Amino acid sequence: MRNVIIIGGGAAGLTAAIYAARADLSPLVIEGGEPGGQLTITSDVENFPGFPEGISGPELMDRLRQQAEKFGSEHVYDLVTKVDFSKRPFKVWVGSEMHETQTVIVATGATARWLGLESEVKLRGRGVSACATCDGFFFRDMHVAVVGGGDTAMEEATFLTRFASKVTVIHRRDELRASEIMKKRALESDKIDFAWNQVVTEILGEDQVTGVRLKDTRSGEESELAVDGVFMAIGHIPVTKFFEGQLDTDDAGYLKLTGLTTTNVEGVFAAGDVADSRYRQAVSAAGTGCMAALDAQHFIENLEG
Repeated sequence: MRNVIIIGGGAAGLTAAIYAARADLSPLVIEGGEPGGQLTITSDVENFPGFPEGISGPELMDRLRQQAEKFGSEHVYDLVTKVDFSKRPFKVWVGSEMHETQTVIVATGATARWLGLESEVKLRGRGVSACATCDGFFFRDMHVAVVGGGDTAMEEATFLTRFASKVTVIHRRDELRASEIMKKRALESDKIDFAWNQVVTEILGEDQVTGVRLKDTRSGEESELAVDGVFMAIGHIPVTKFFEGQLDTDDAGYLKLTGLTTTNVEGVFAAGDVADSRYRQAVSAAGTGCMAALDAQHFIENLEG
């Protein structure tokens, strides 16, 4: 019988592991097939407190893991295949192996929507990003593209004007889907241009992004646009598939919280991007990981009392 199982090995899950382990709860951390979460594809992290010189995403995650293991966390690098939260003890399966636990912290995160291009994968972290807040600083005085037409795209484009000399928004339609206020802000910016009715068919460059190949959605005509970076802003997908029918989600699939970290099932807590469609930062994920671990600790103490 486990005290706590943490599902997810990103900033939220590993921070939860540090706090749970220090509380002598011996947490089991199921990190999945991509340990470290989204930060493992971020080359440089310069906005995580305590690292004035910056730190690579993989190294940051490795340090968090080492810190948790120092206090007694156990880590499994495999995928959860099934859960049963209908009664306590909760059951979590990894392959055919079943684990029982008093509490669960769900920290499975959310994945950025990508275009699905081979060149996009090759140049991810080399000019291709899905987070302007994380990587915008590296494109000072450069020309960057933002792919998308909703609020996220307009927010990313507007933020990037702080650094980039020019931002081109690439949108498959001739009208933005963004809210009026976000649309107005972007359209009125003298640093933002628009490539209407265009889709990206290839990202150009060998070791670094040099441009994008575009296709007109009406005529089929192809063209190239020289840019130094490409930011995907076509949404995120919360990783909540295995919790369907057991944990409440909103229309976009993010876990609904009844408190700061509590879900609709007593004893099941959530932390990080899986329940956060707004901030999606490593430091905010870490903060909620801490909160979820403390909430799980208090829950267990009340059971024992």
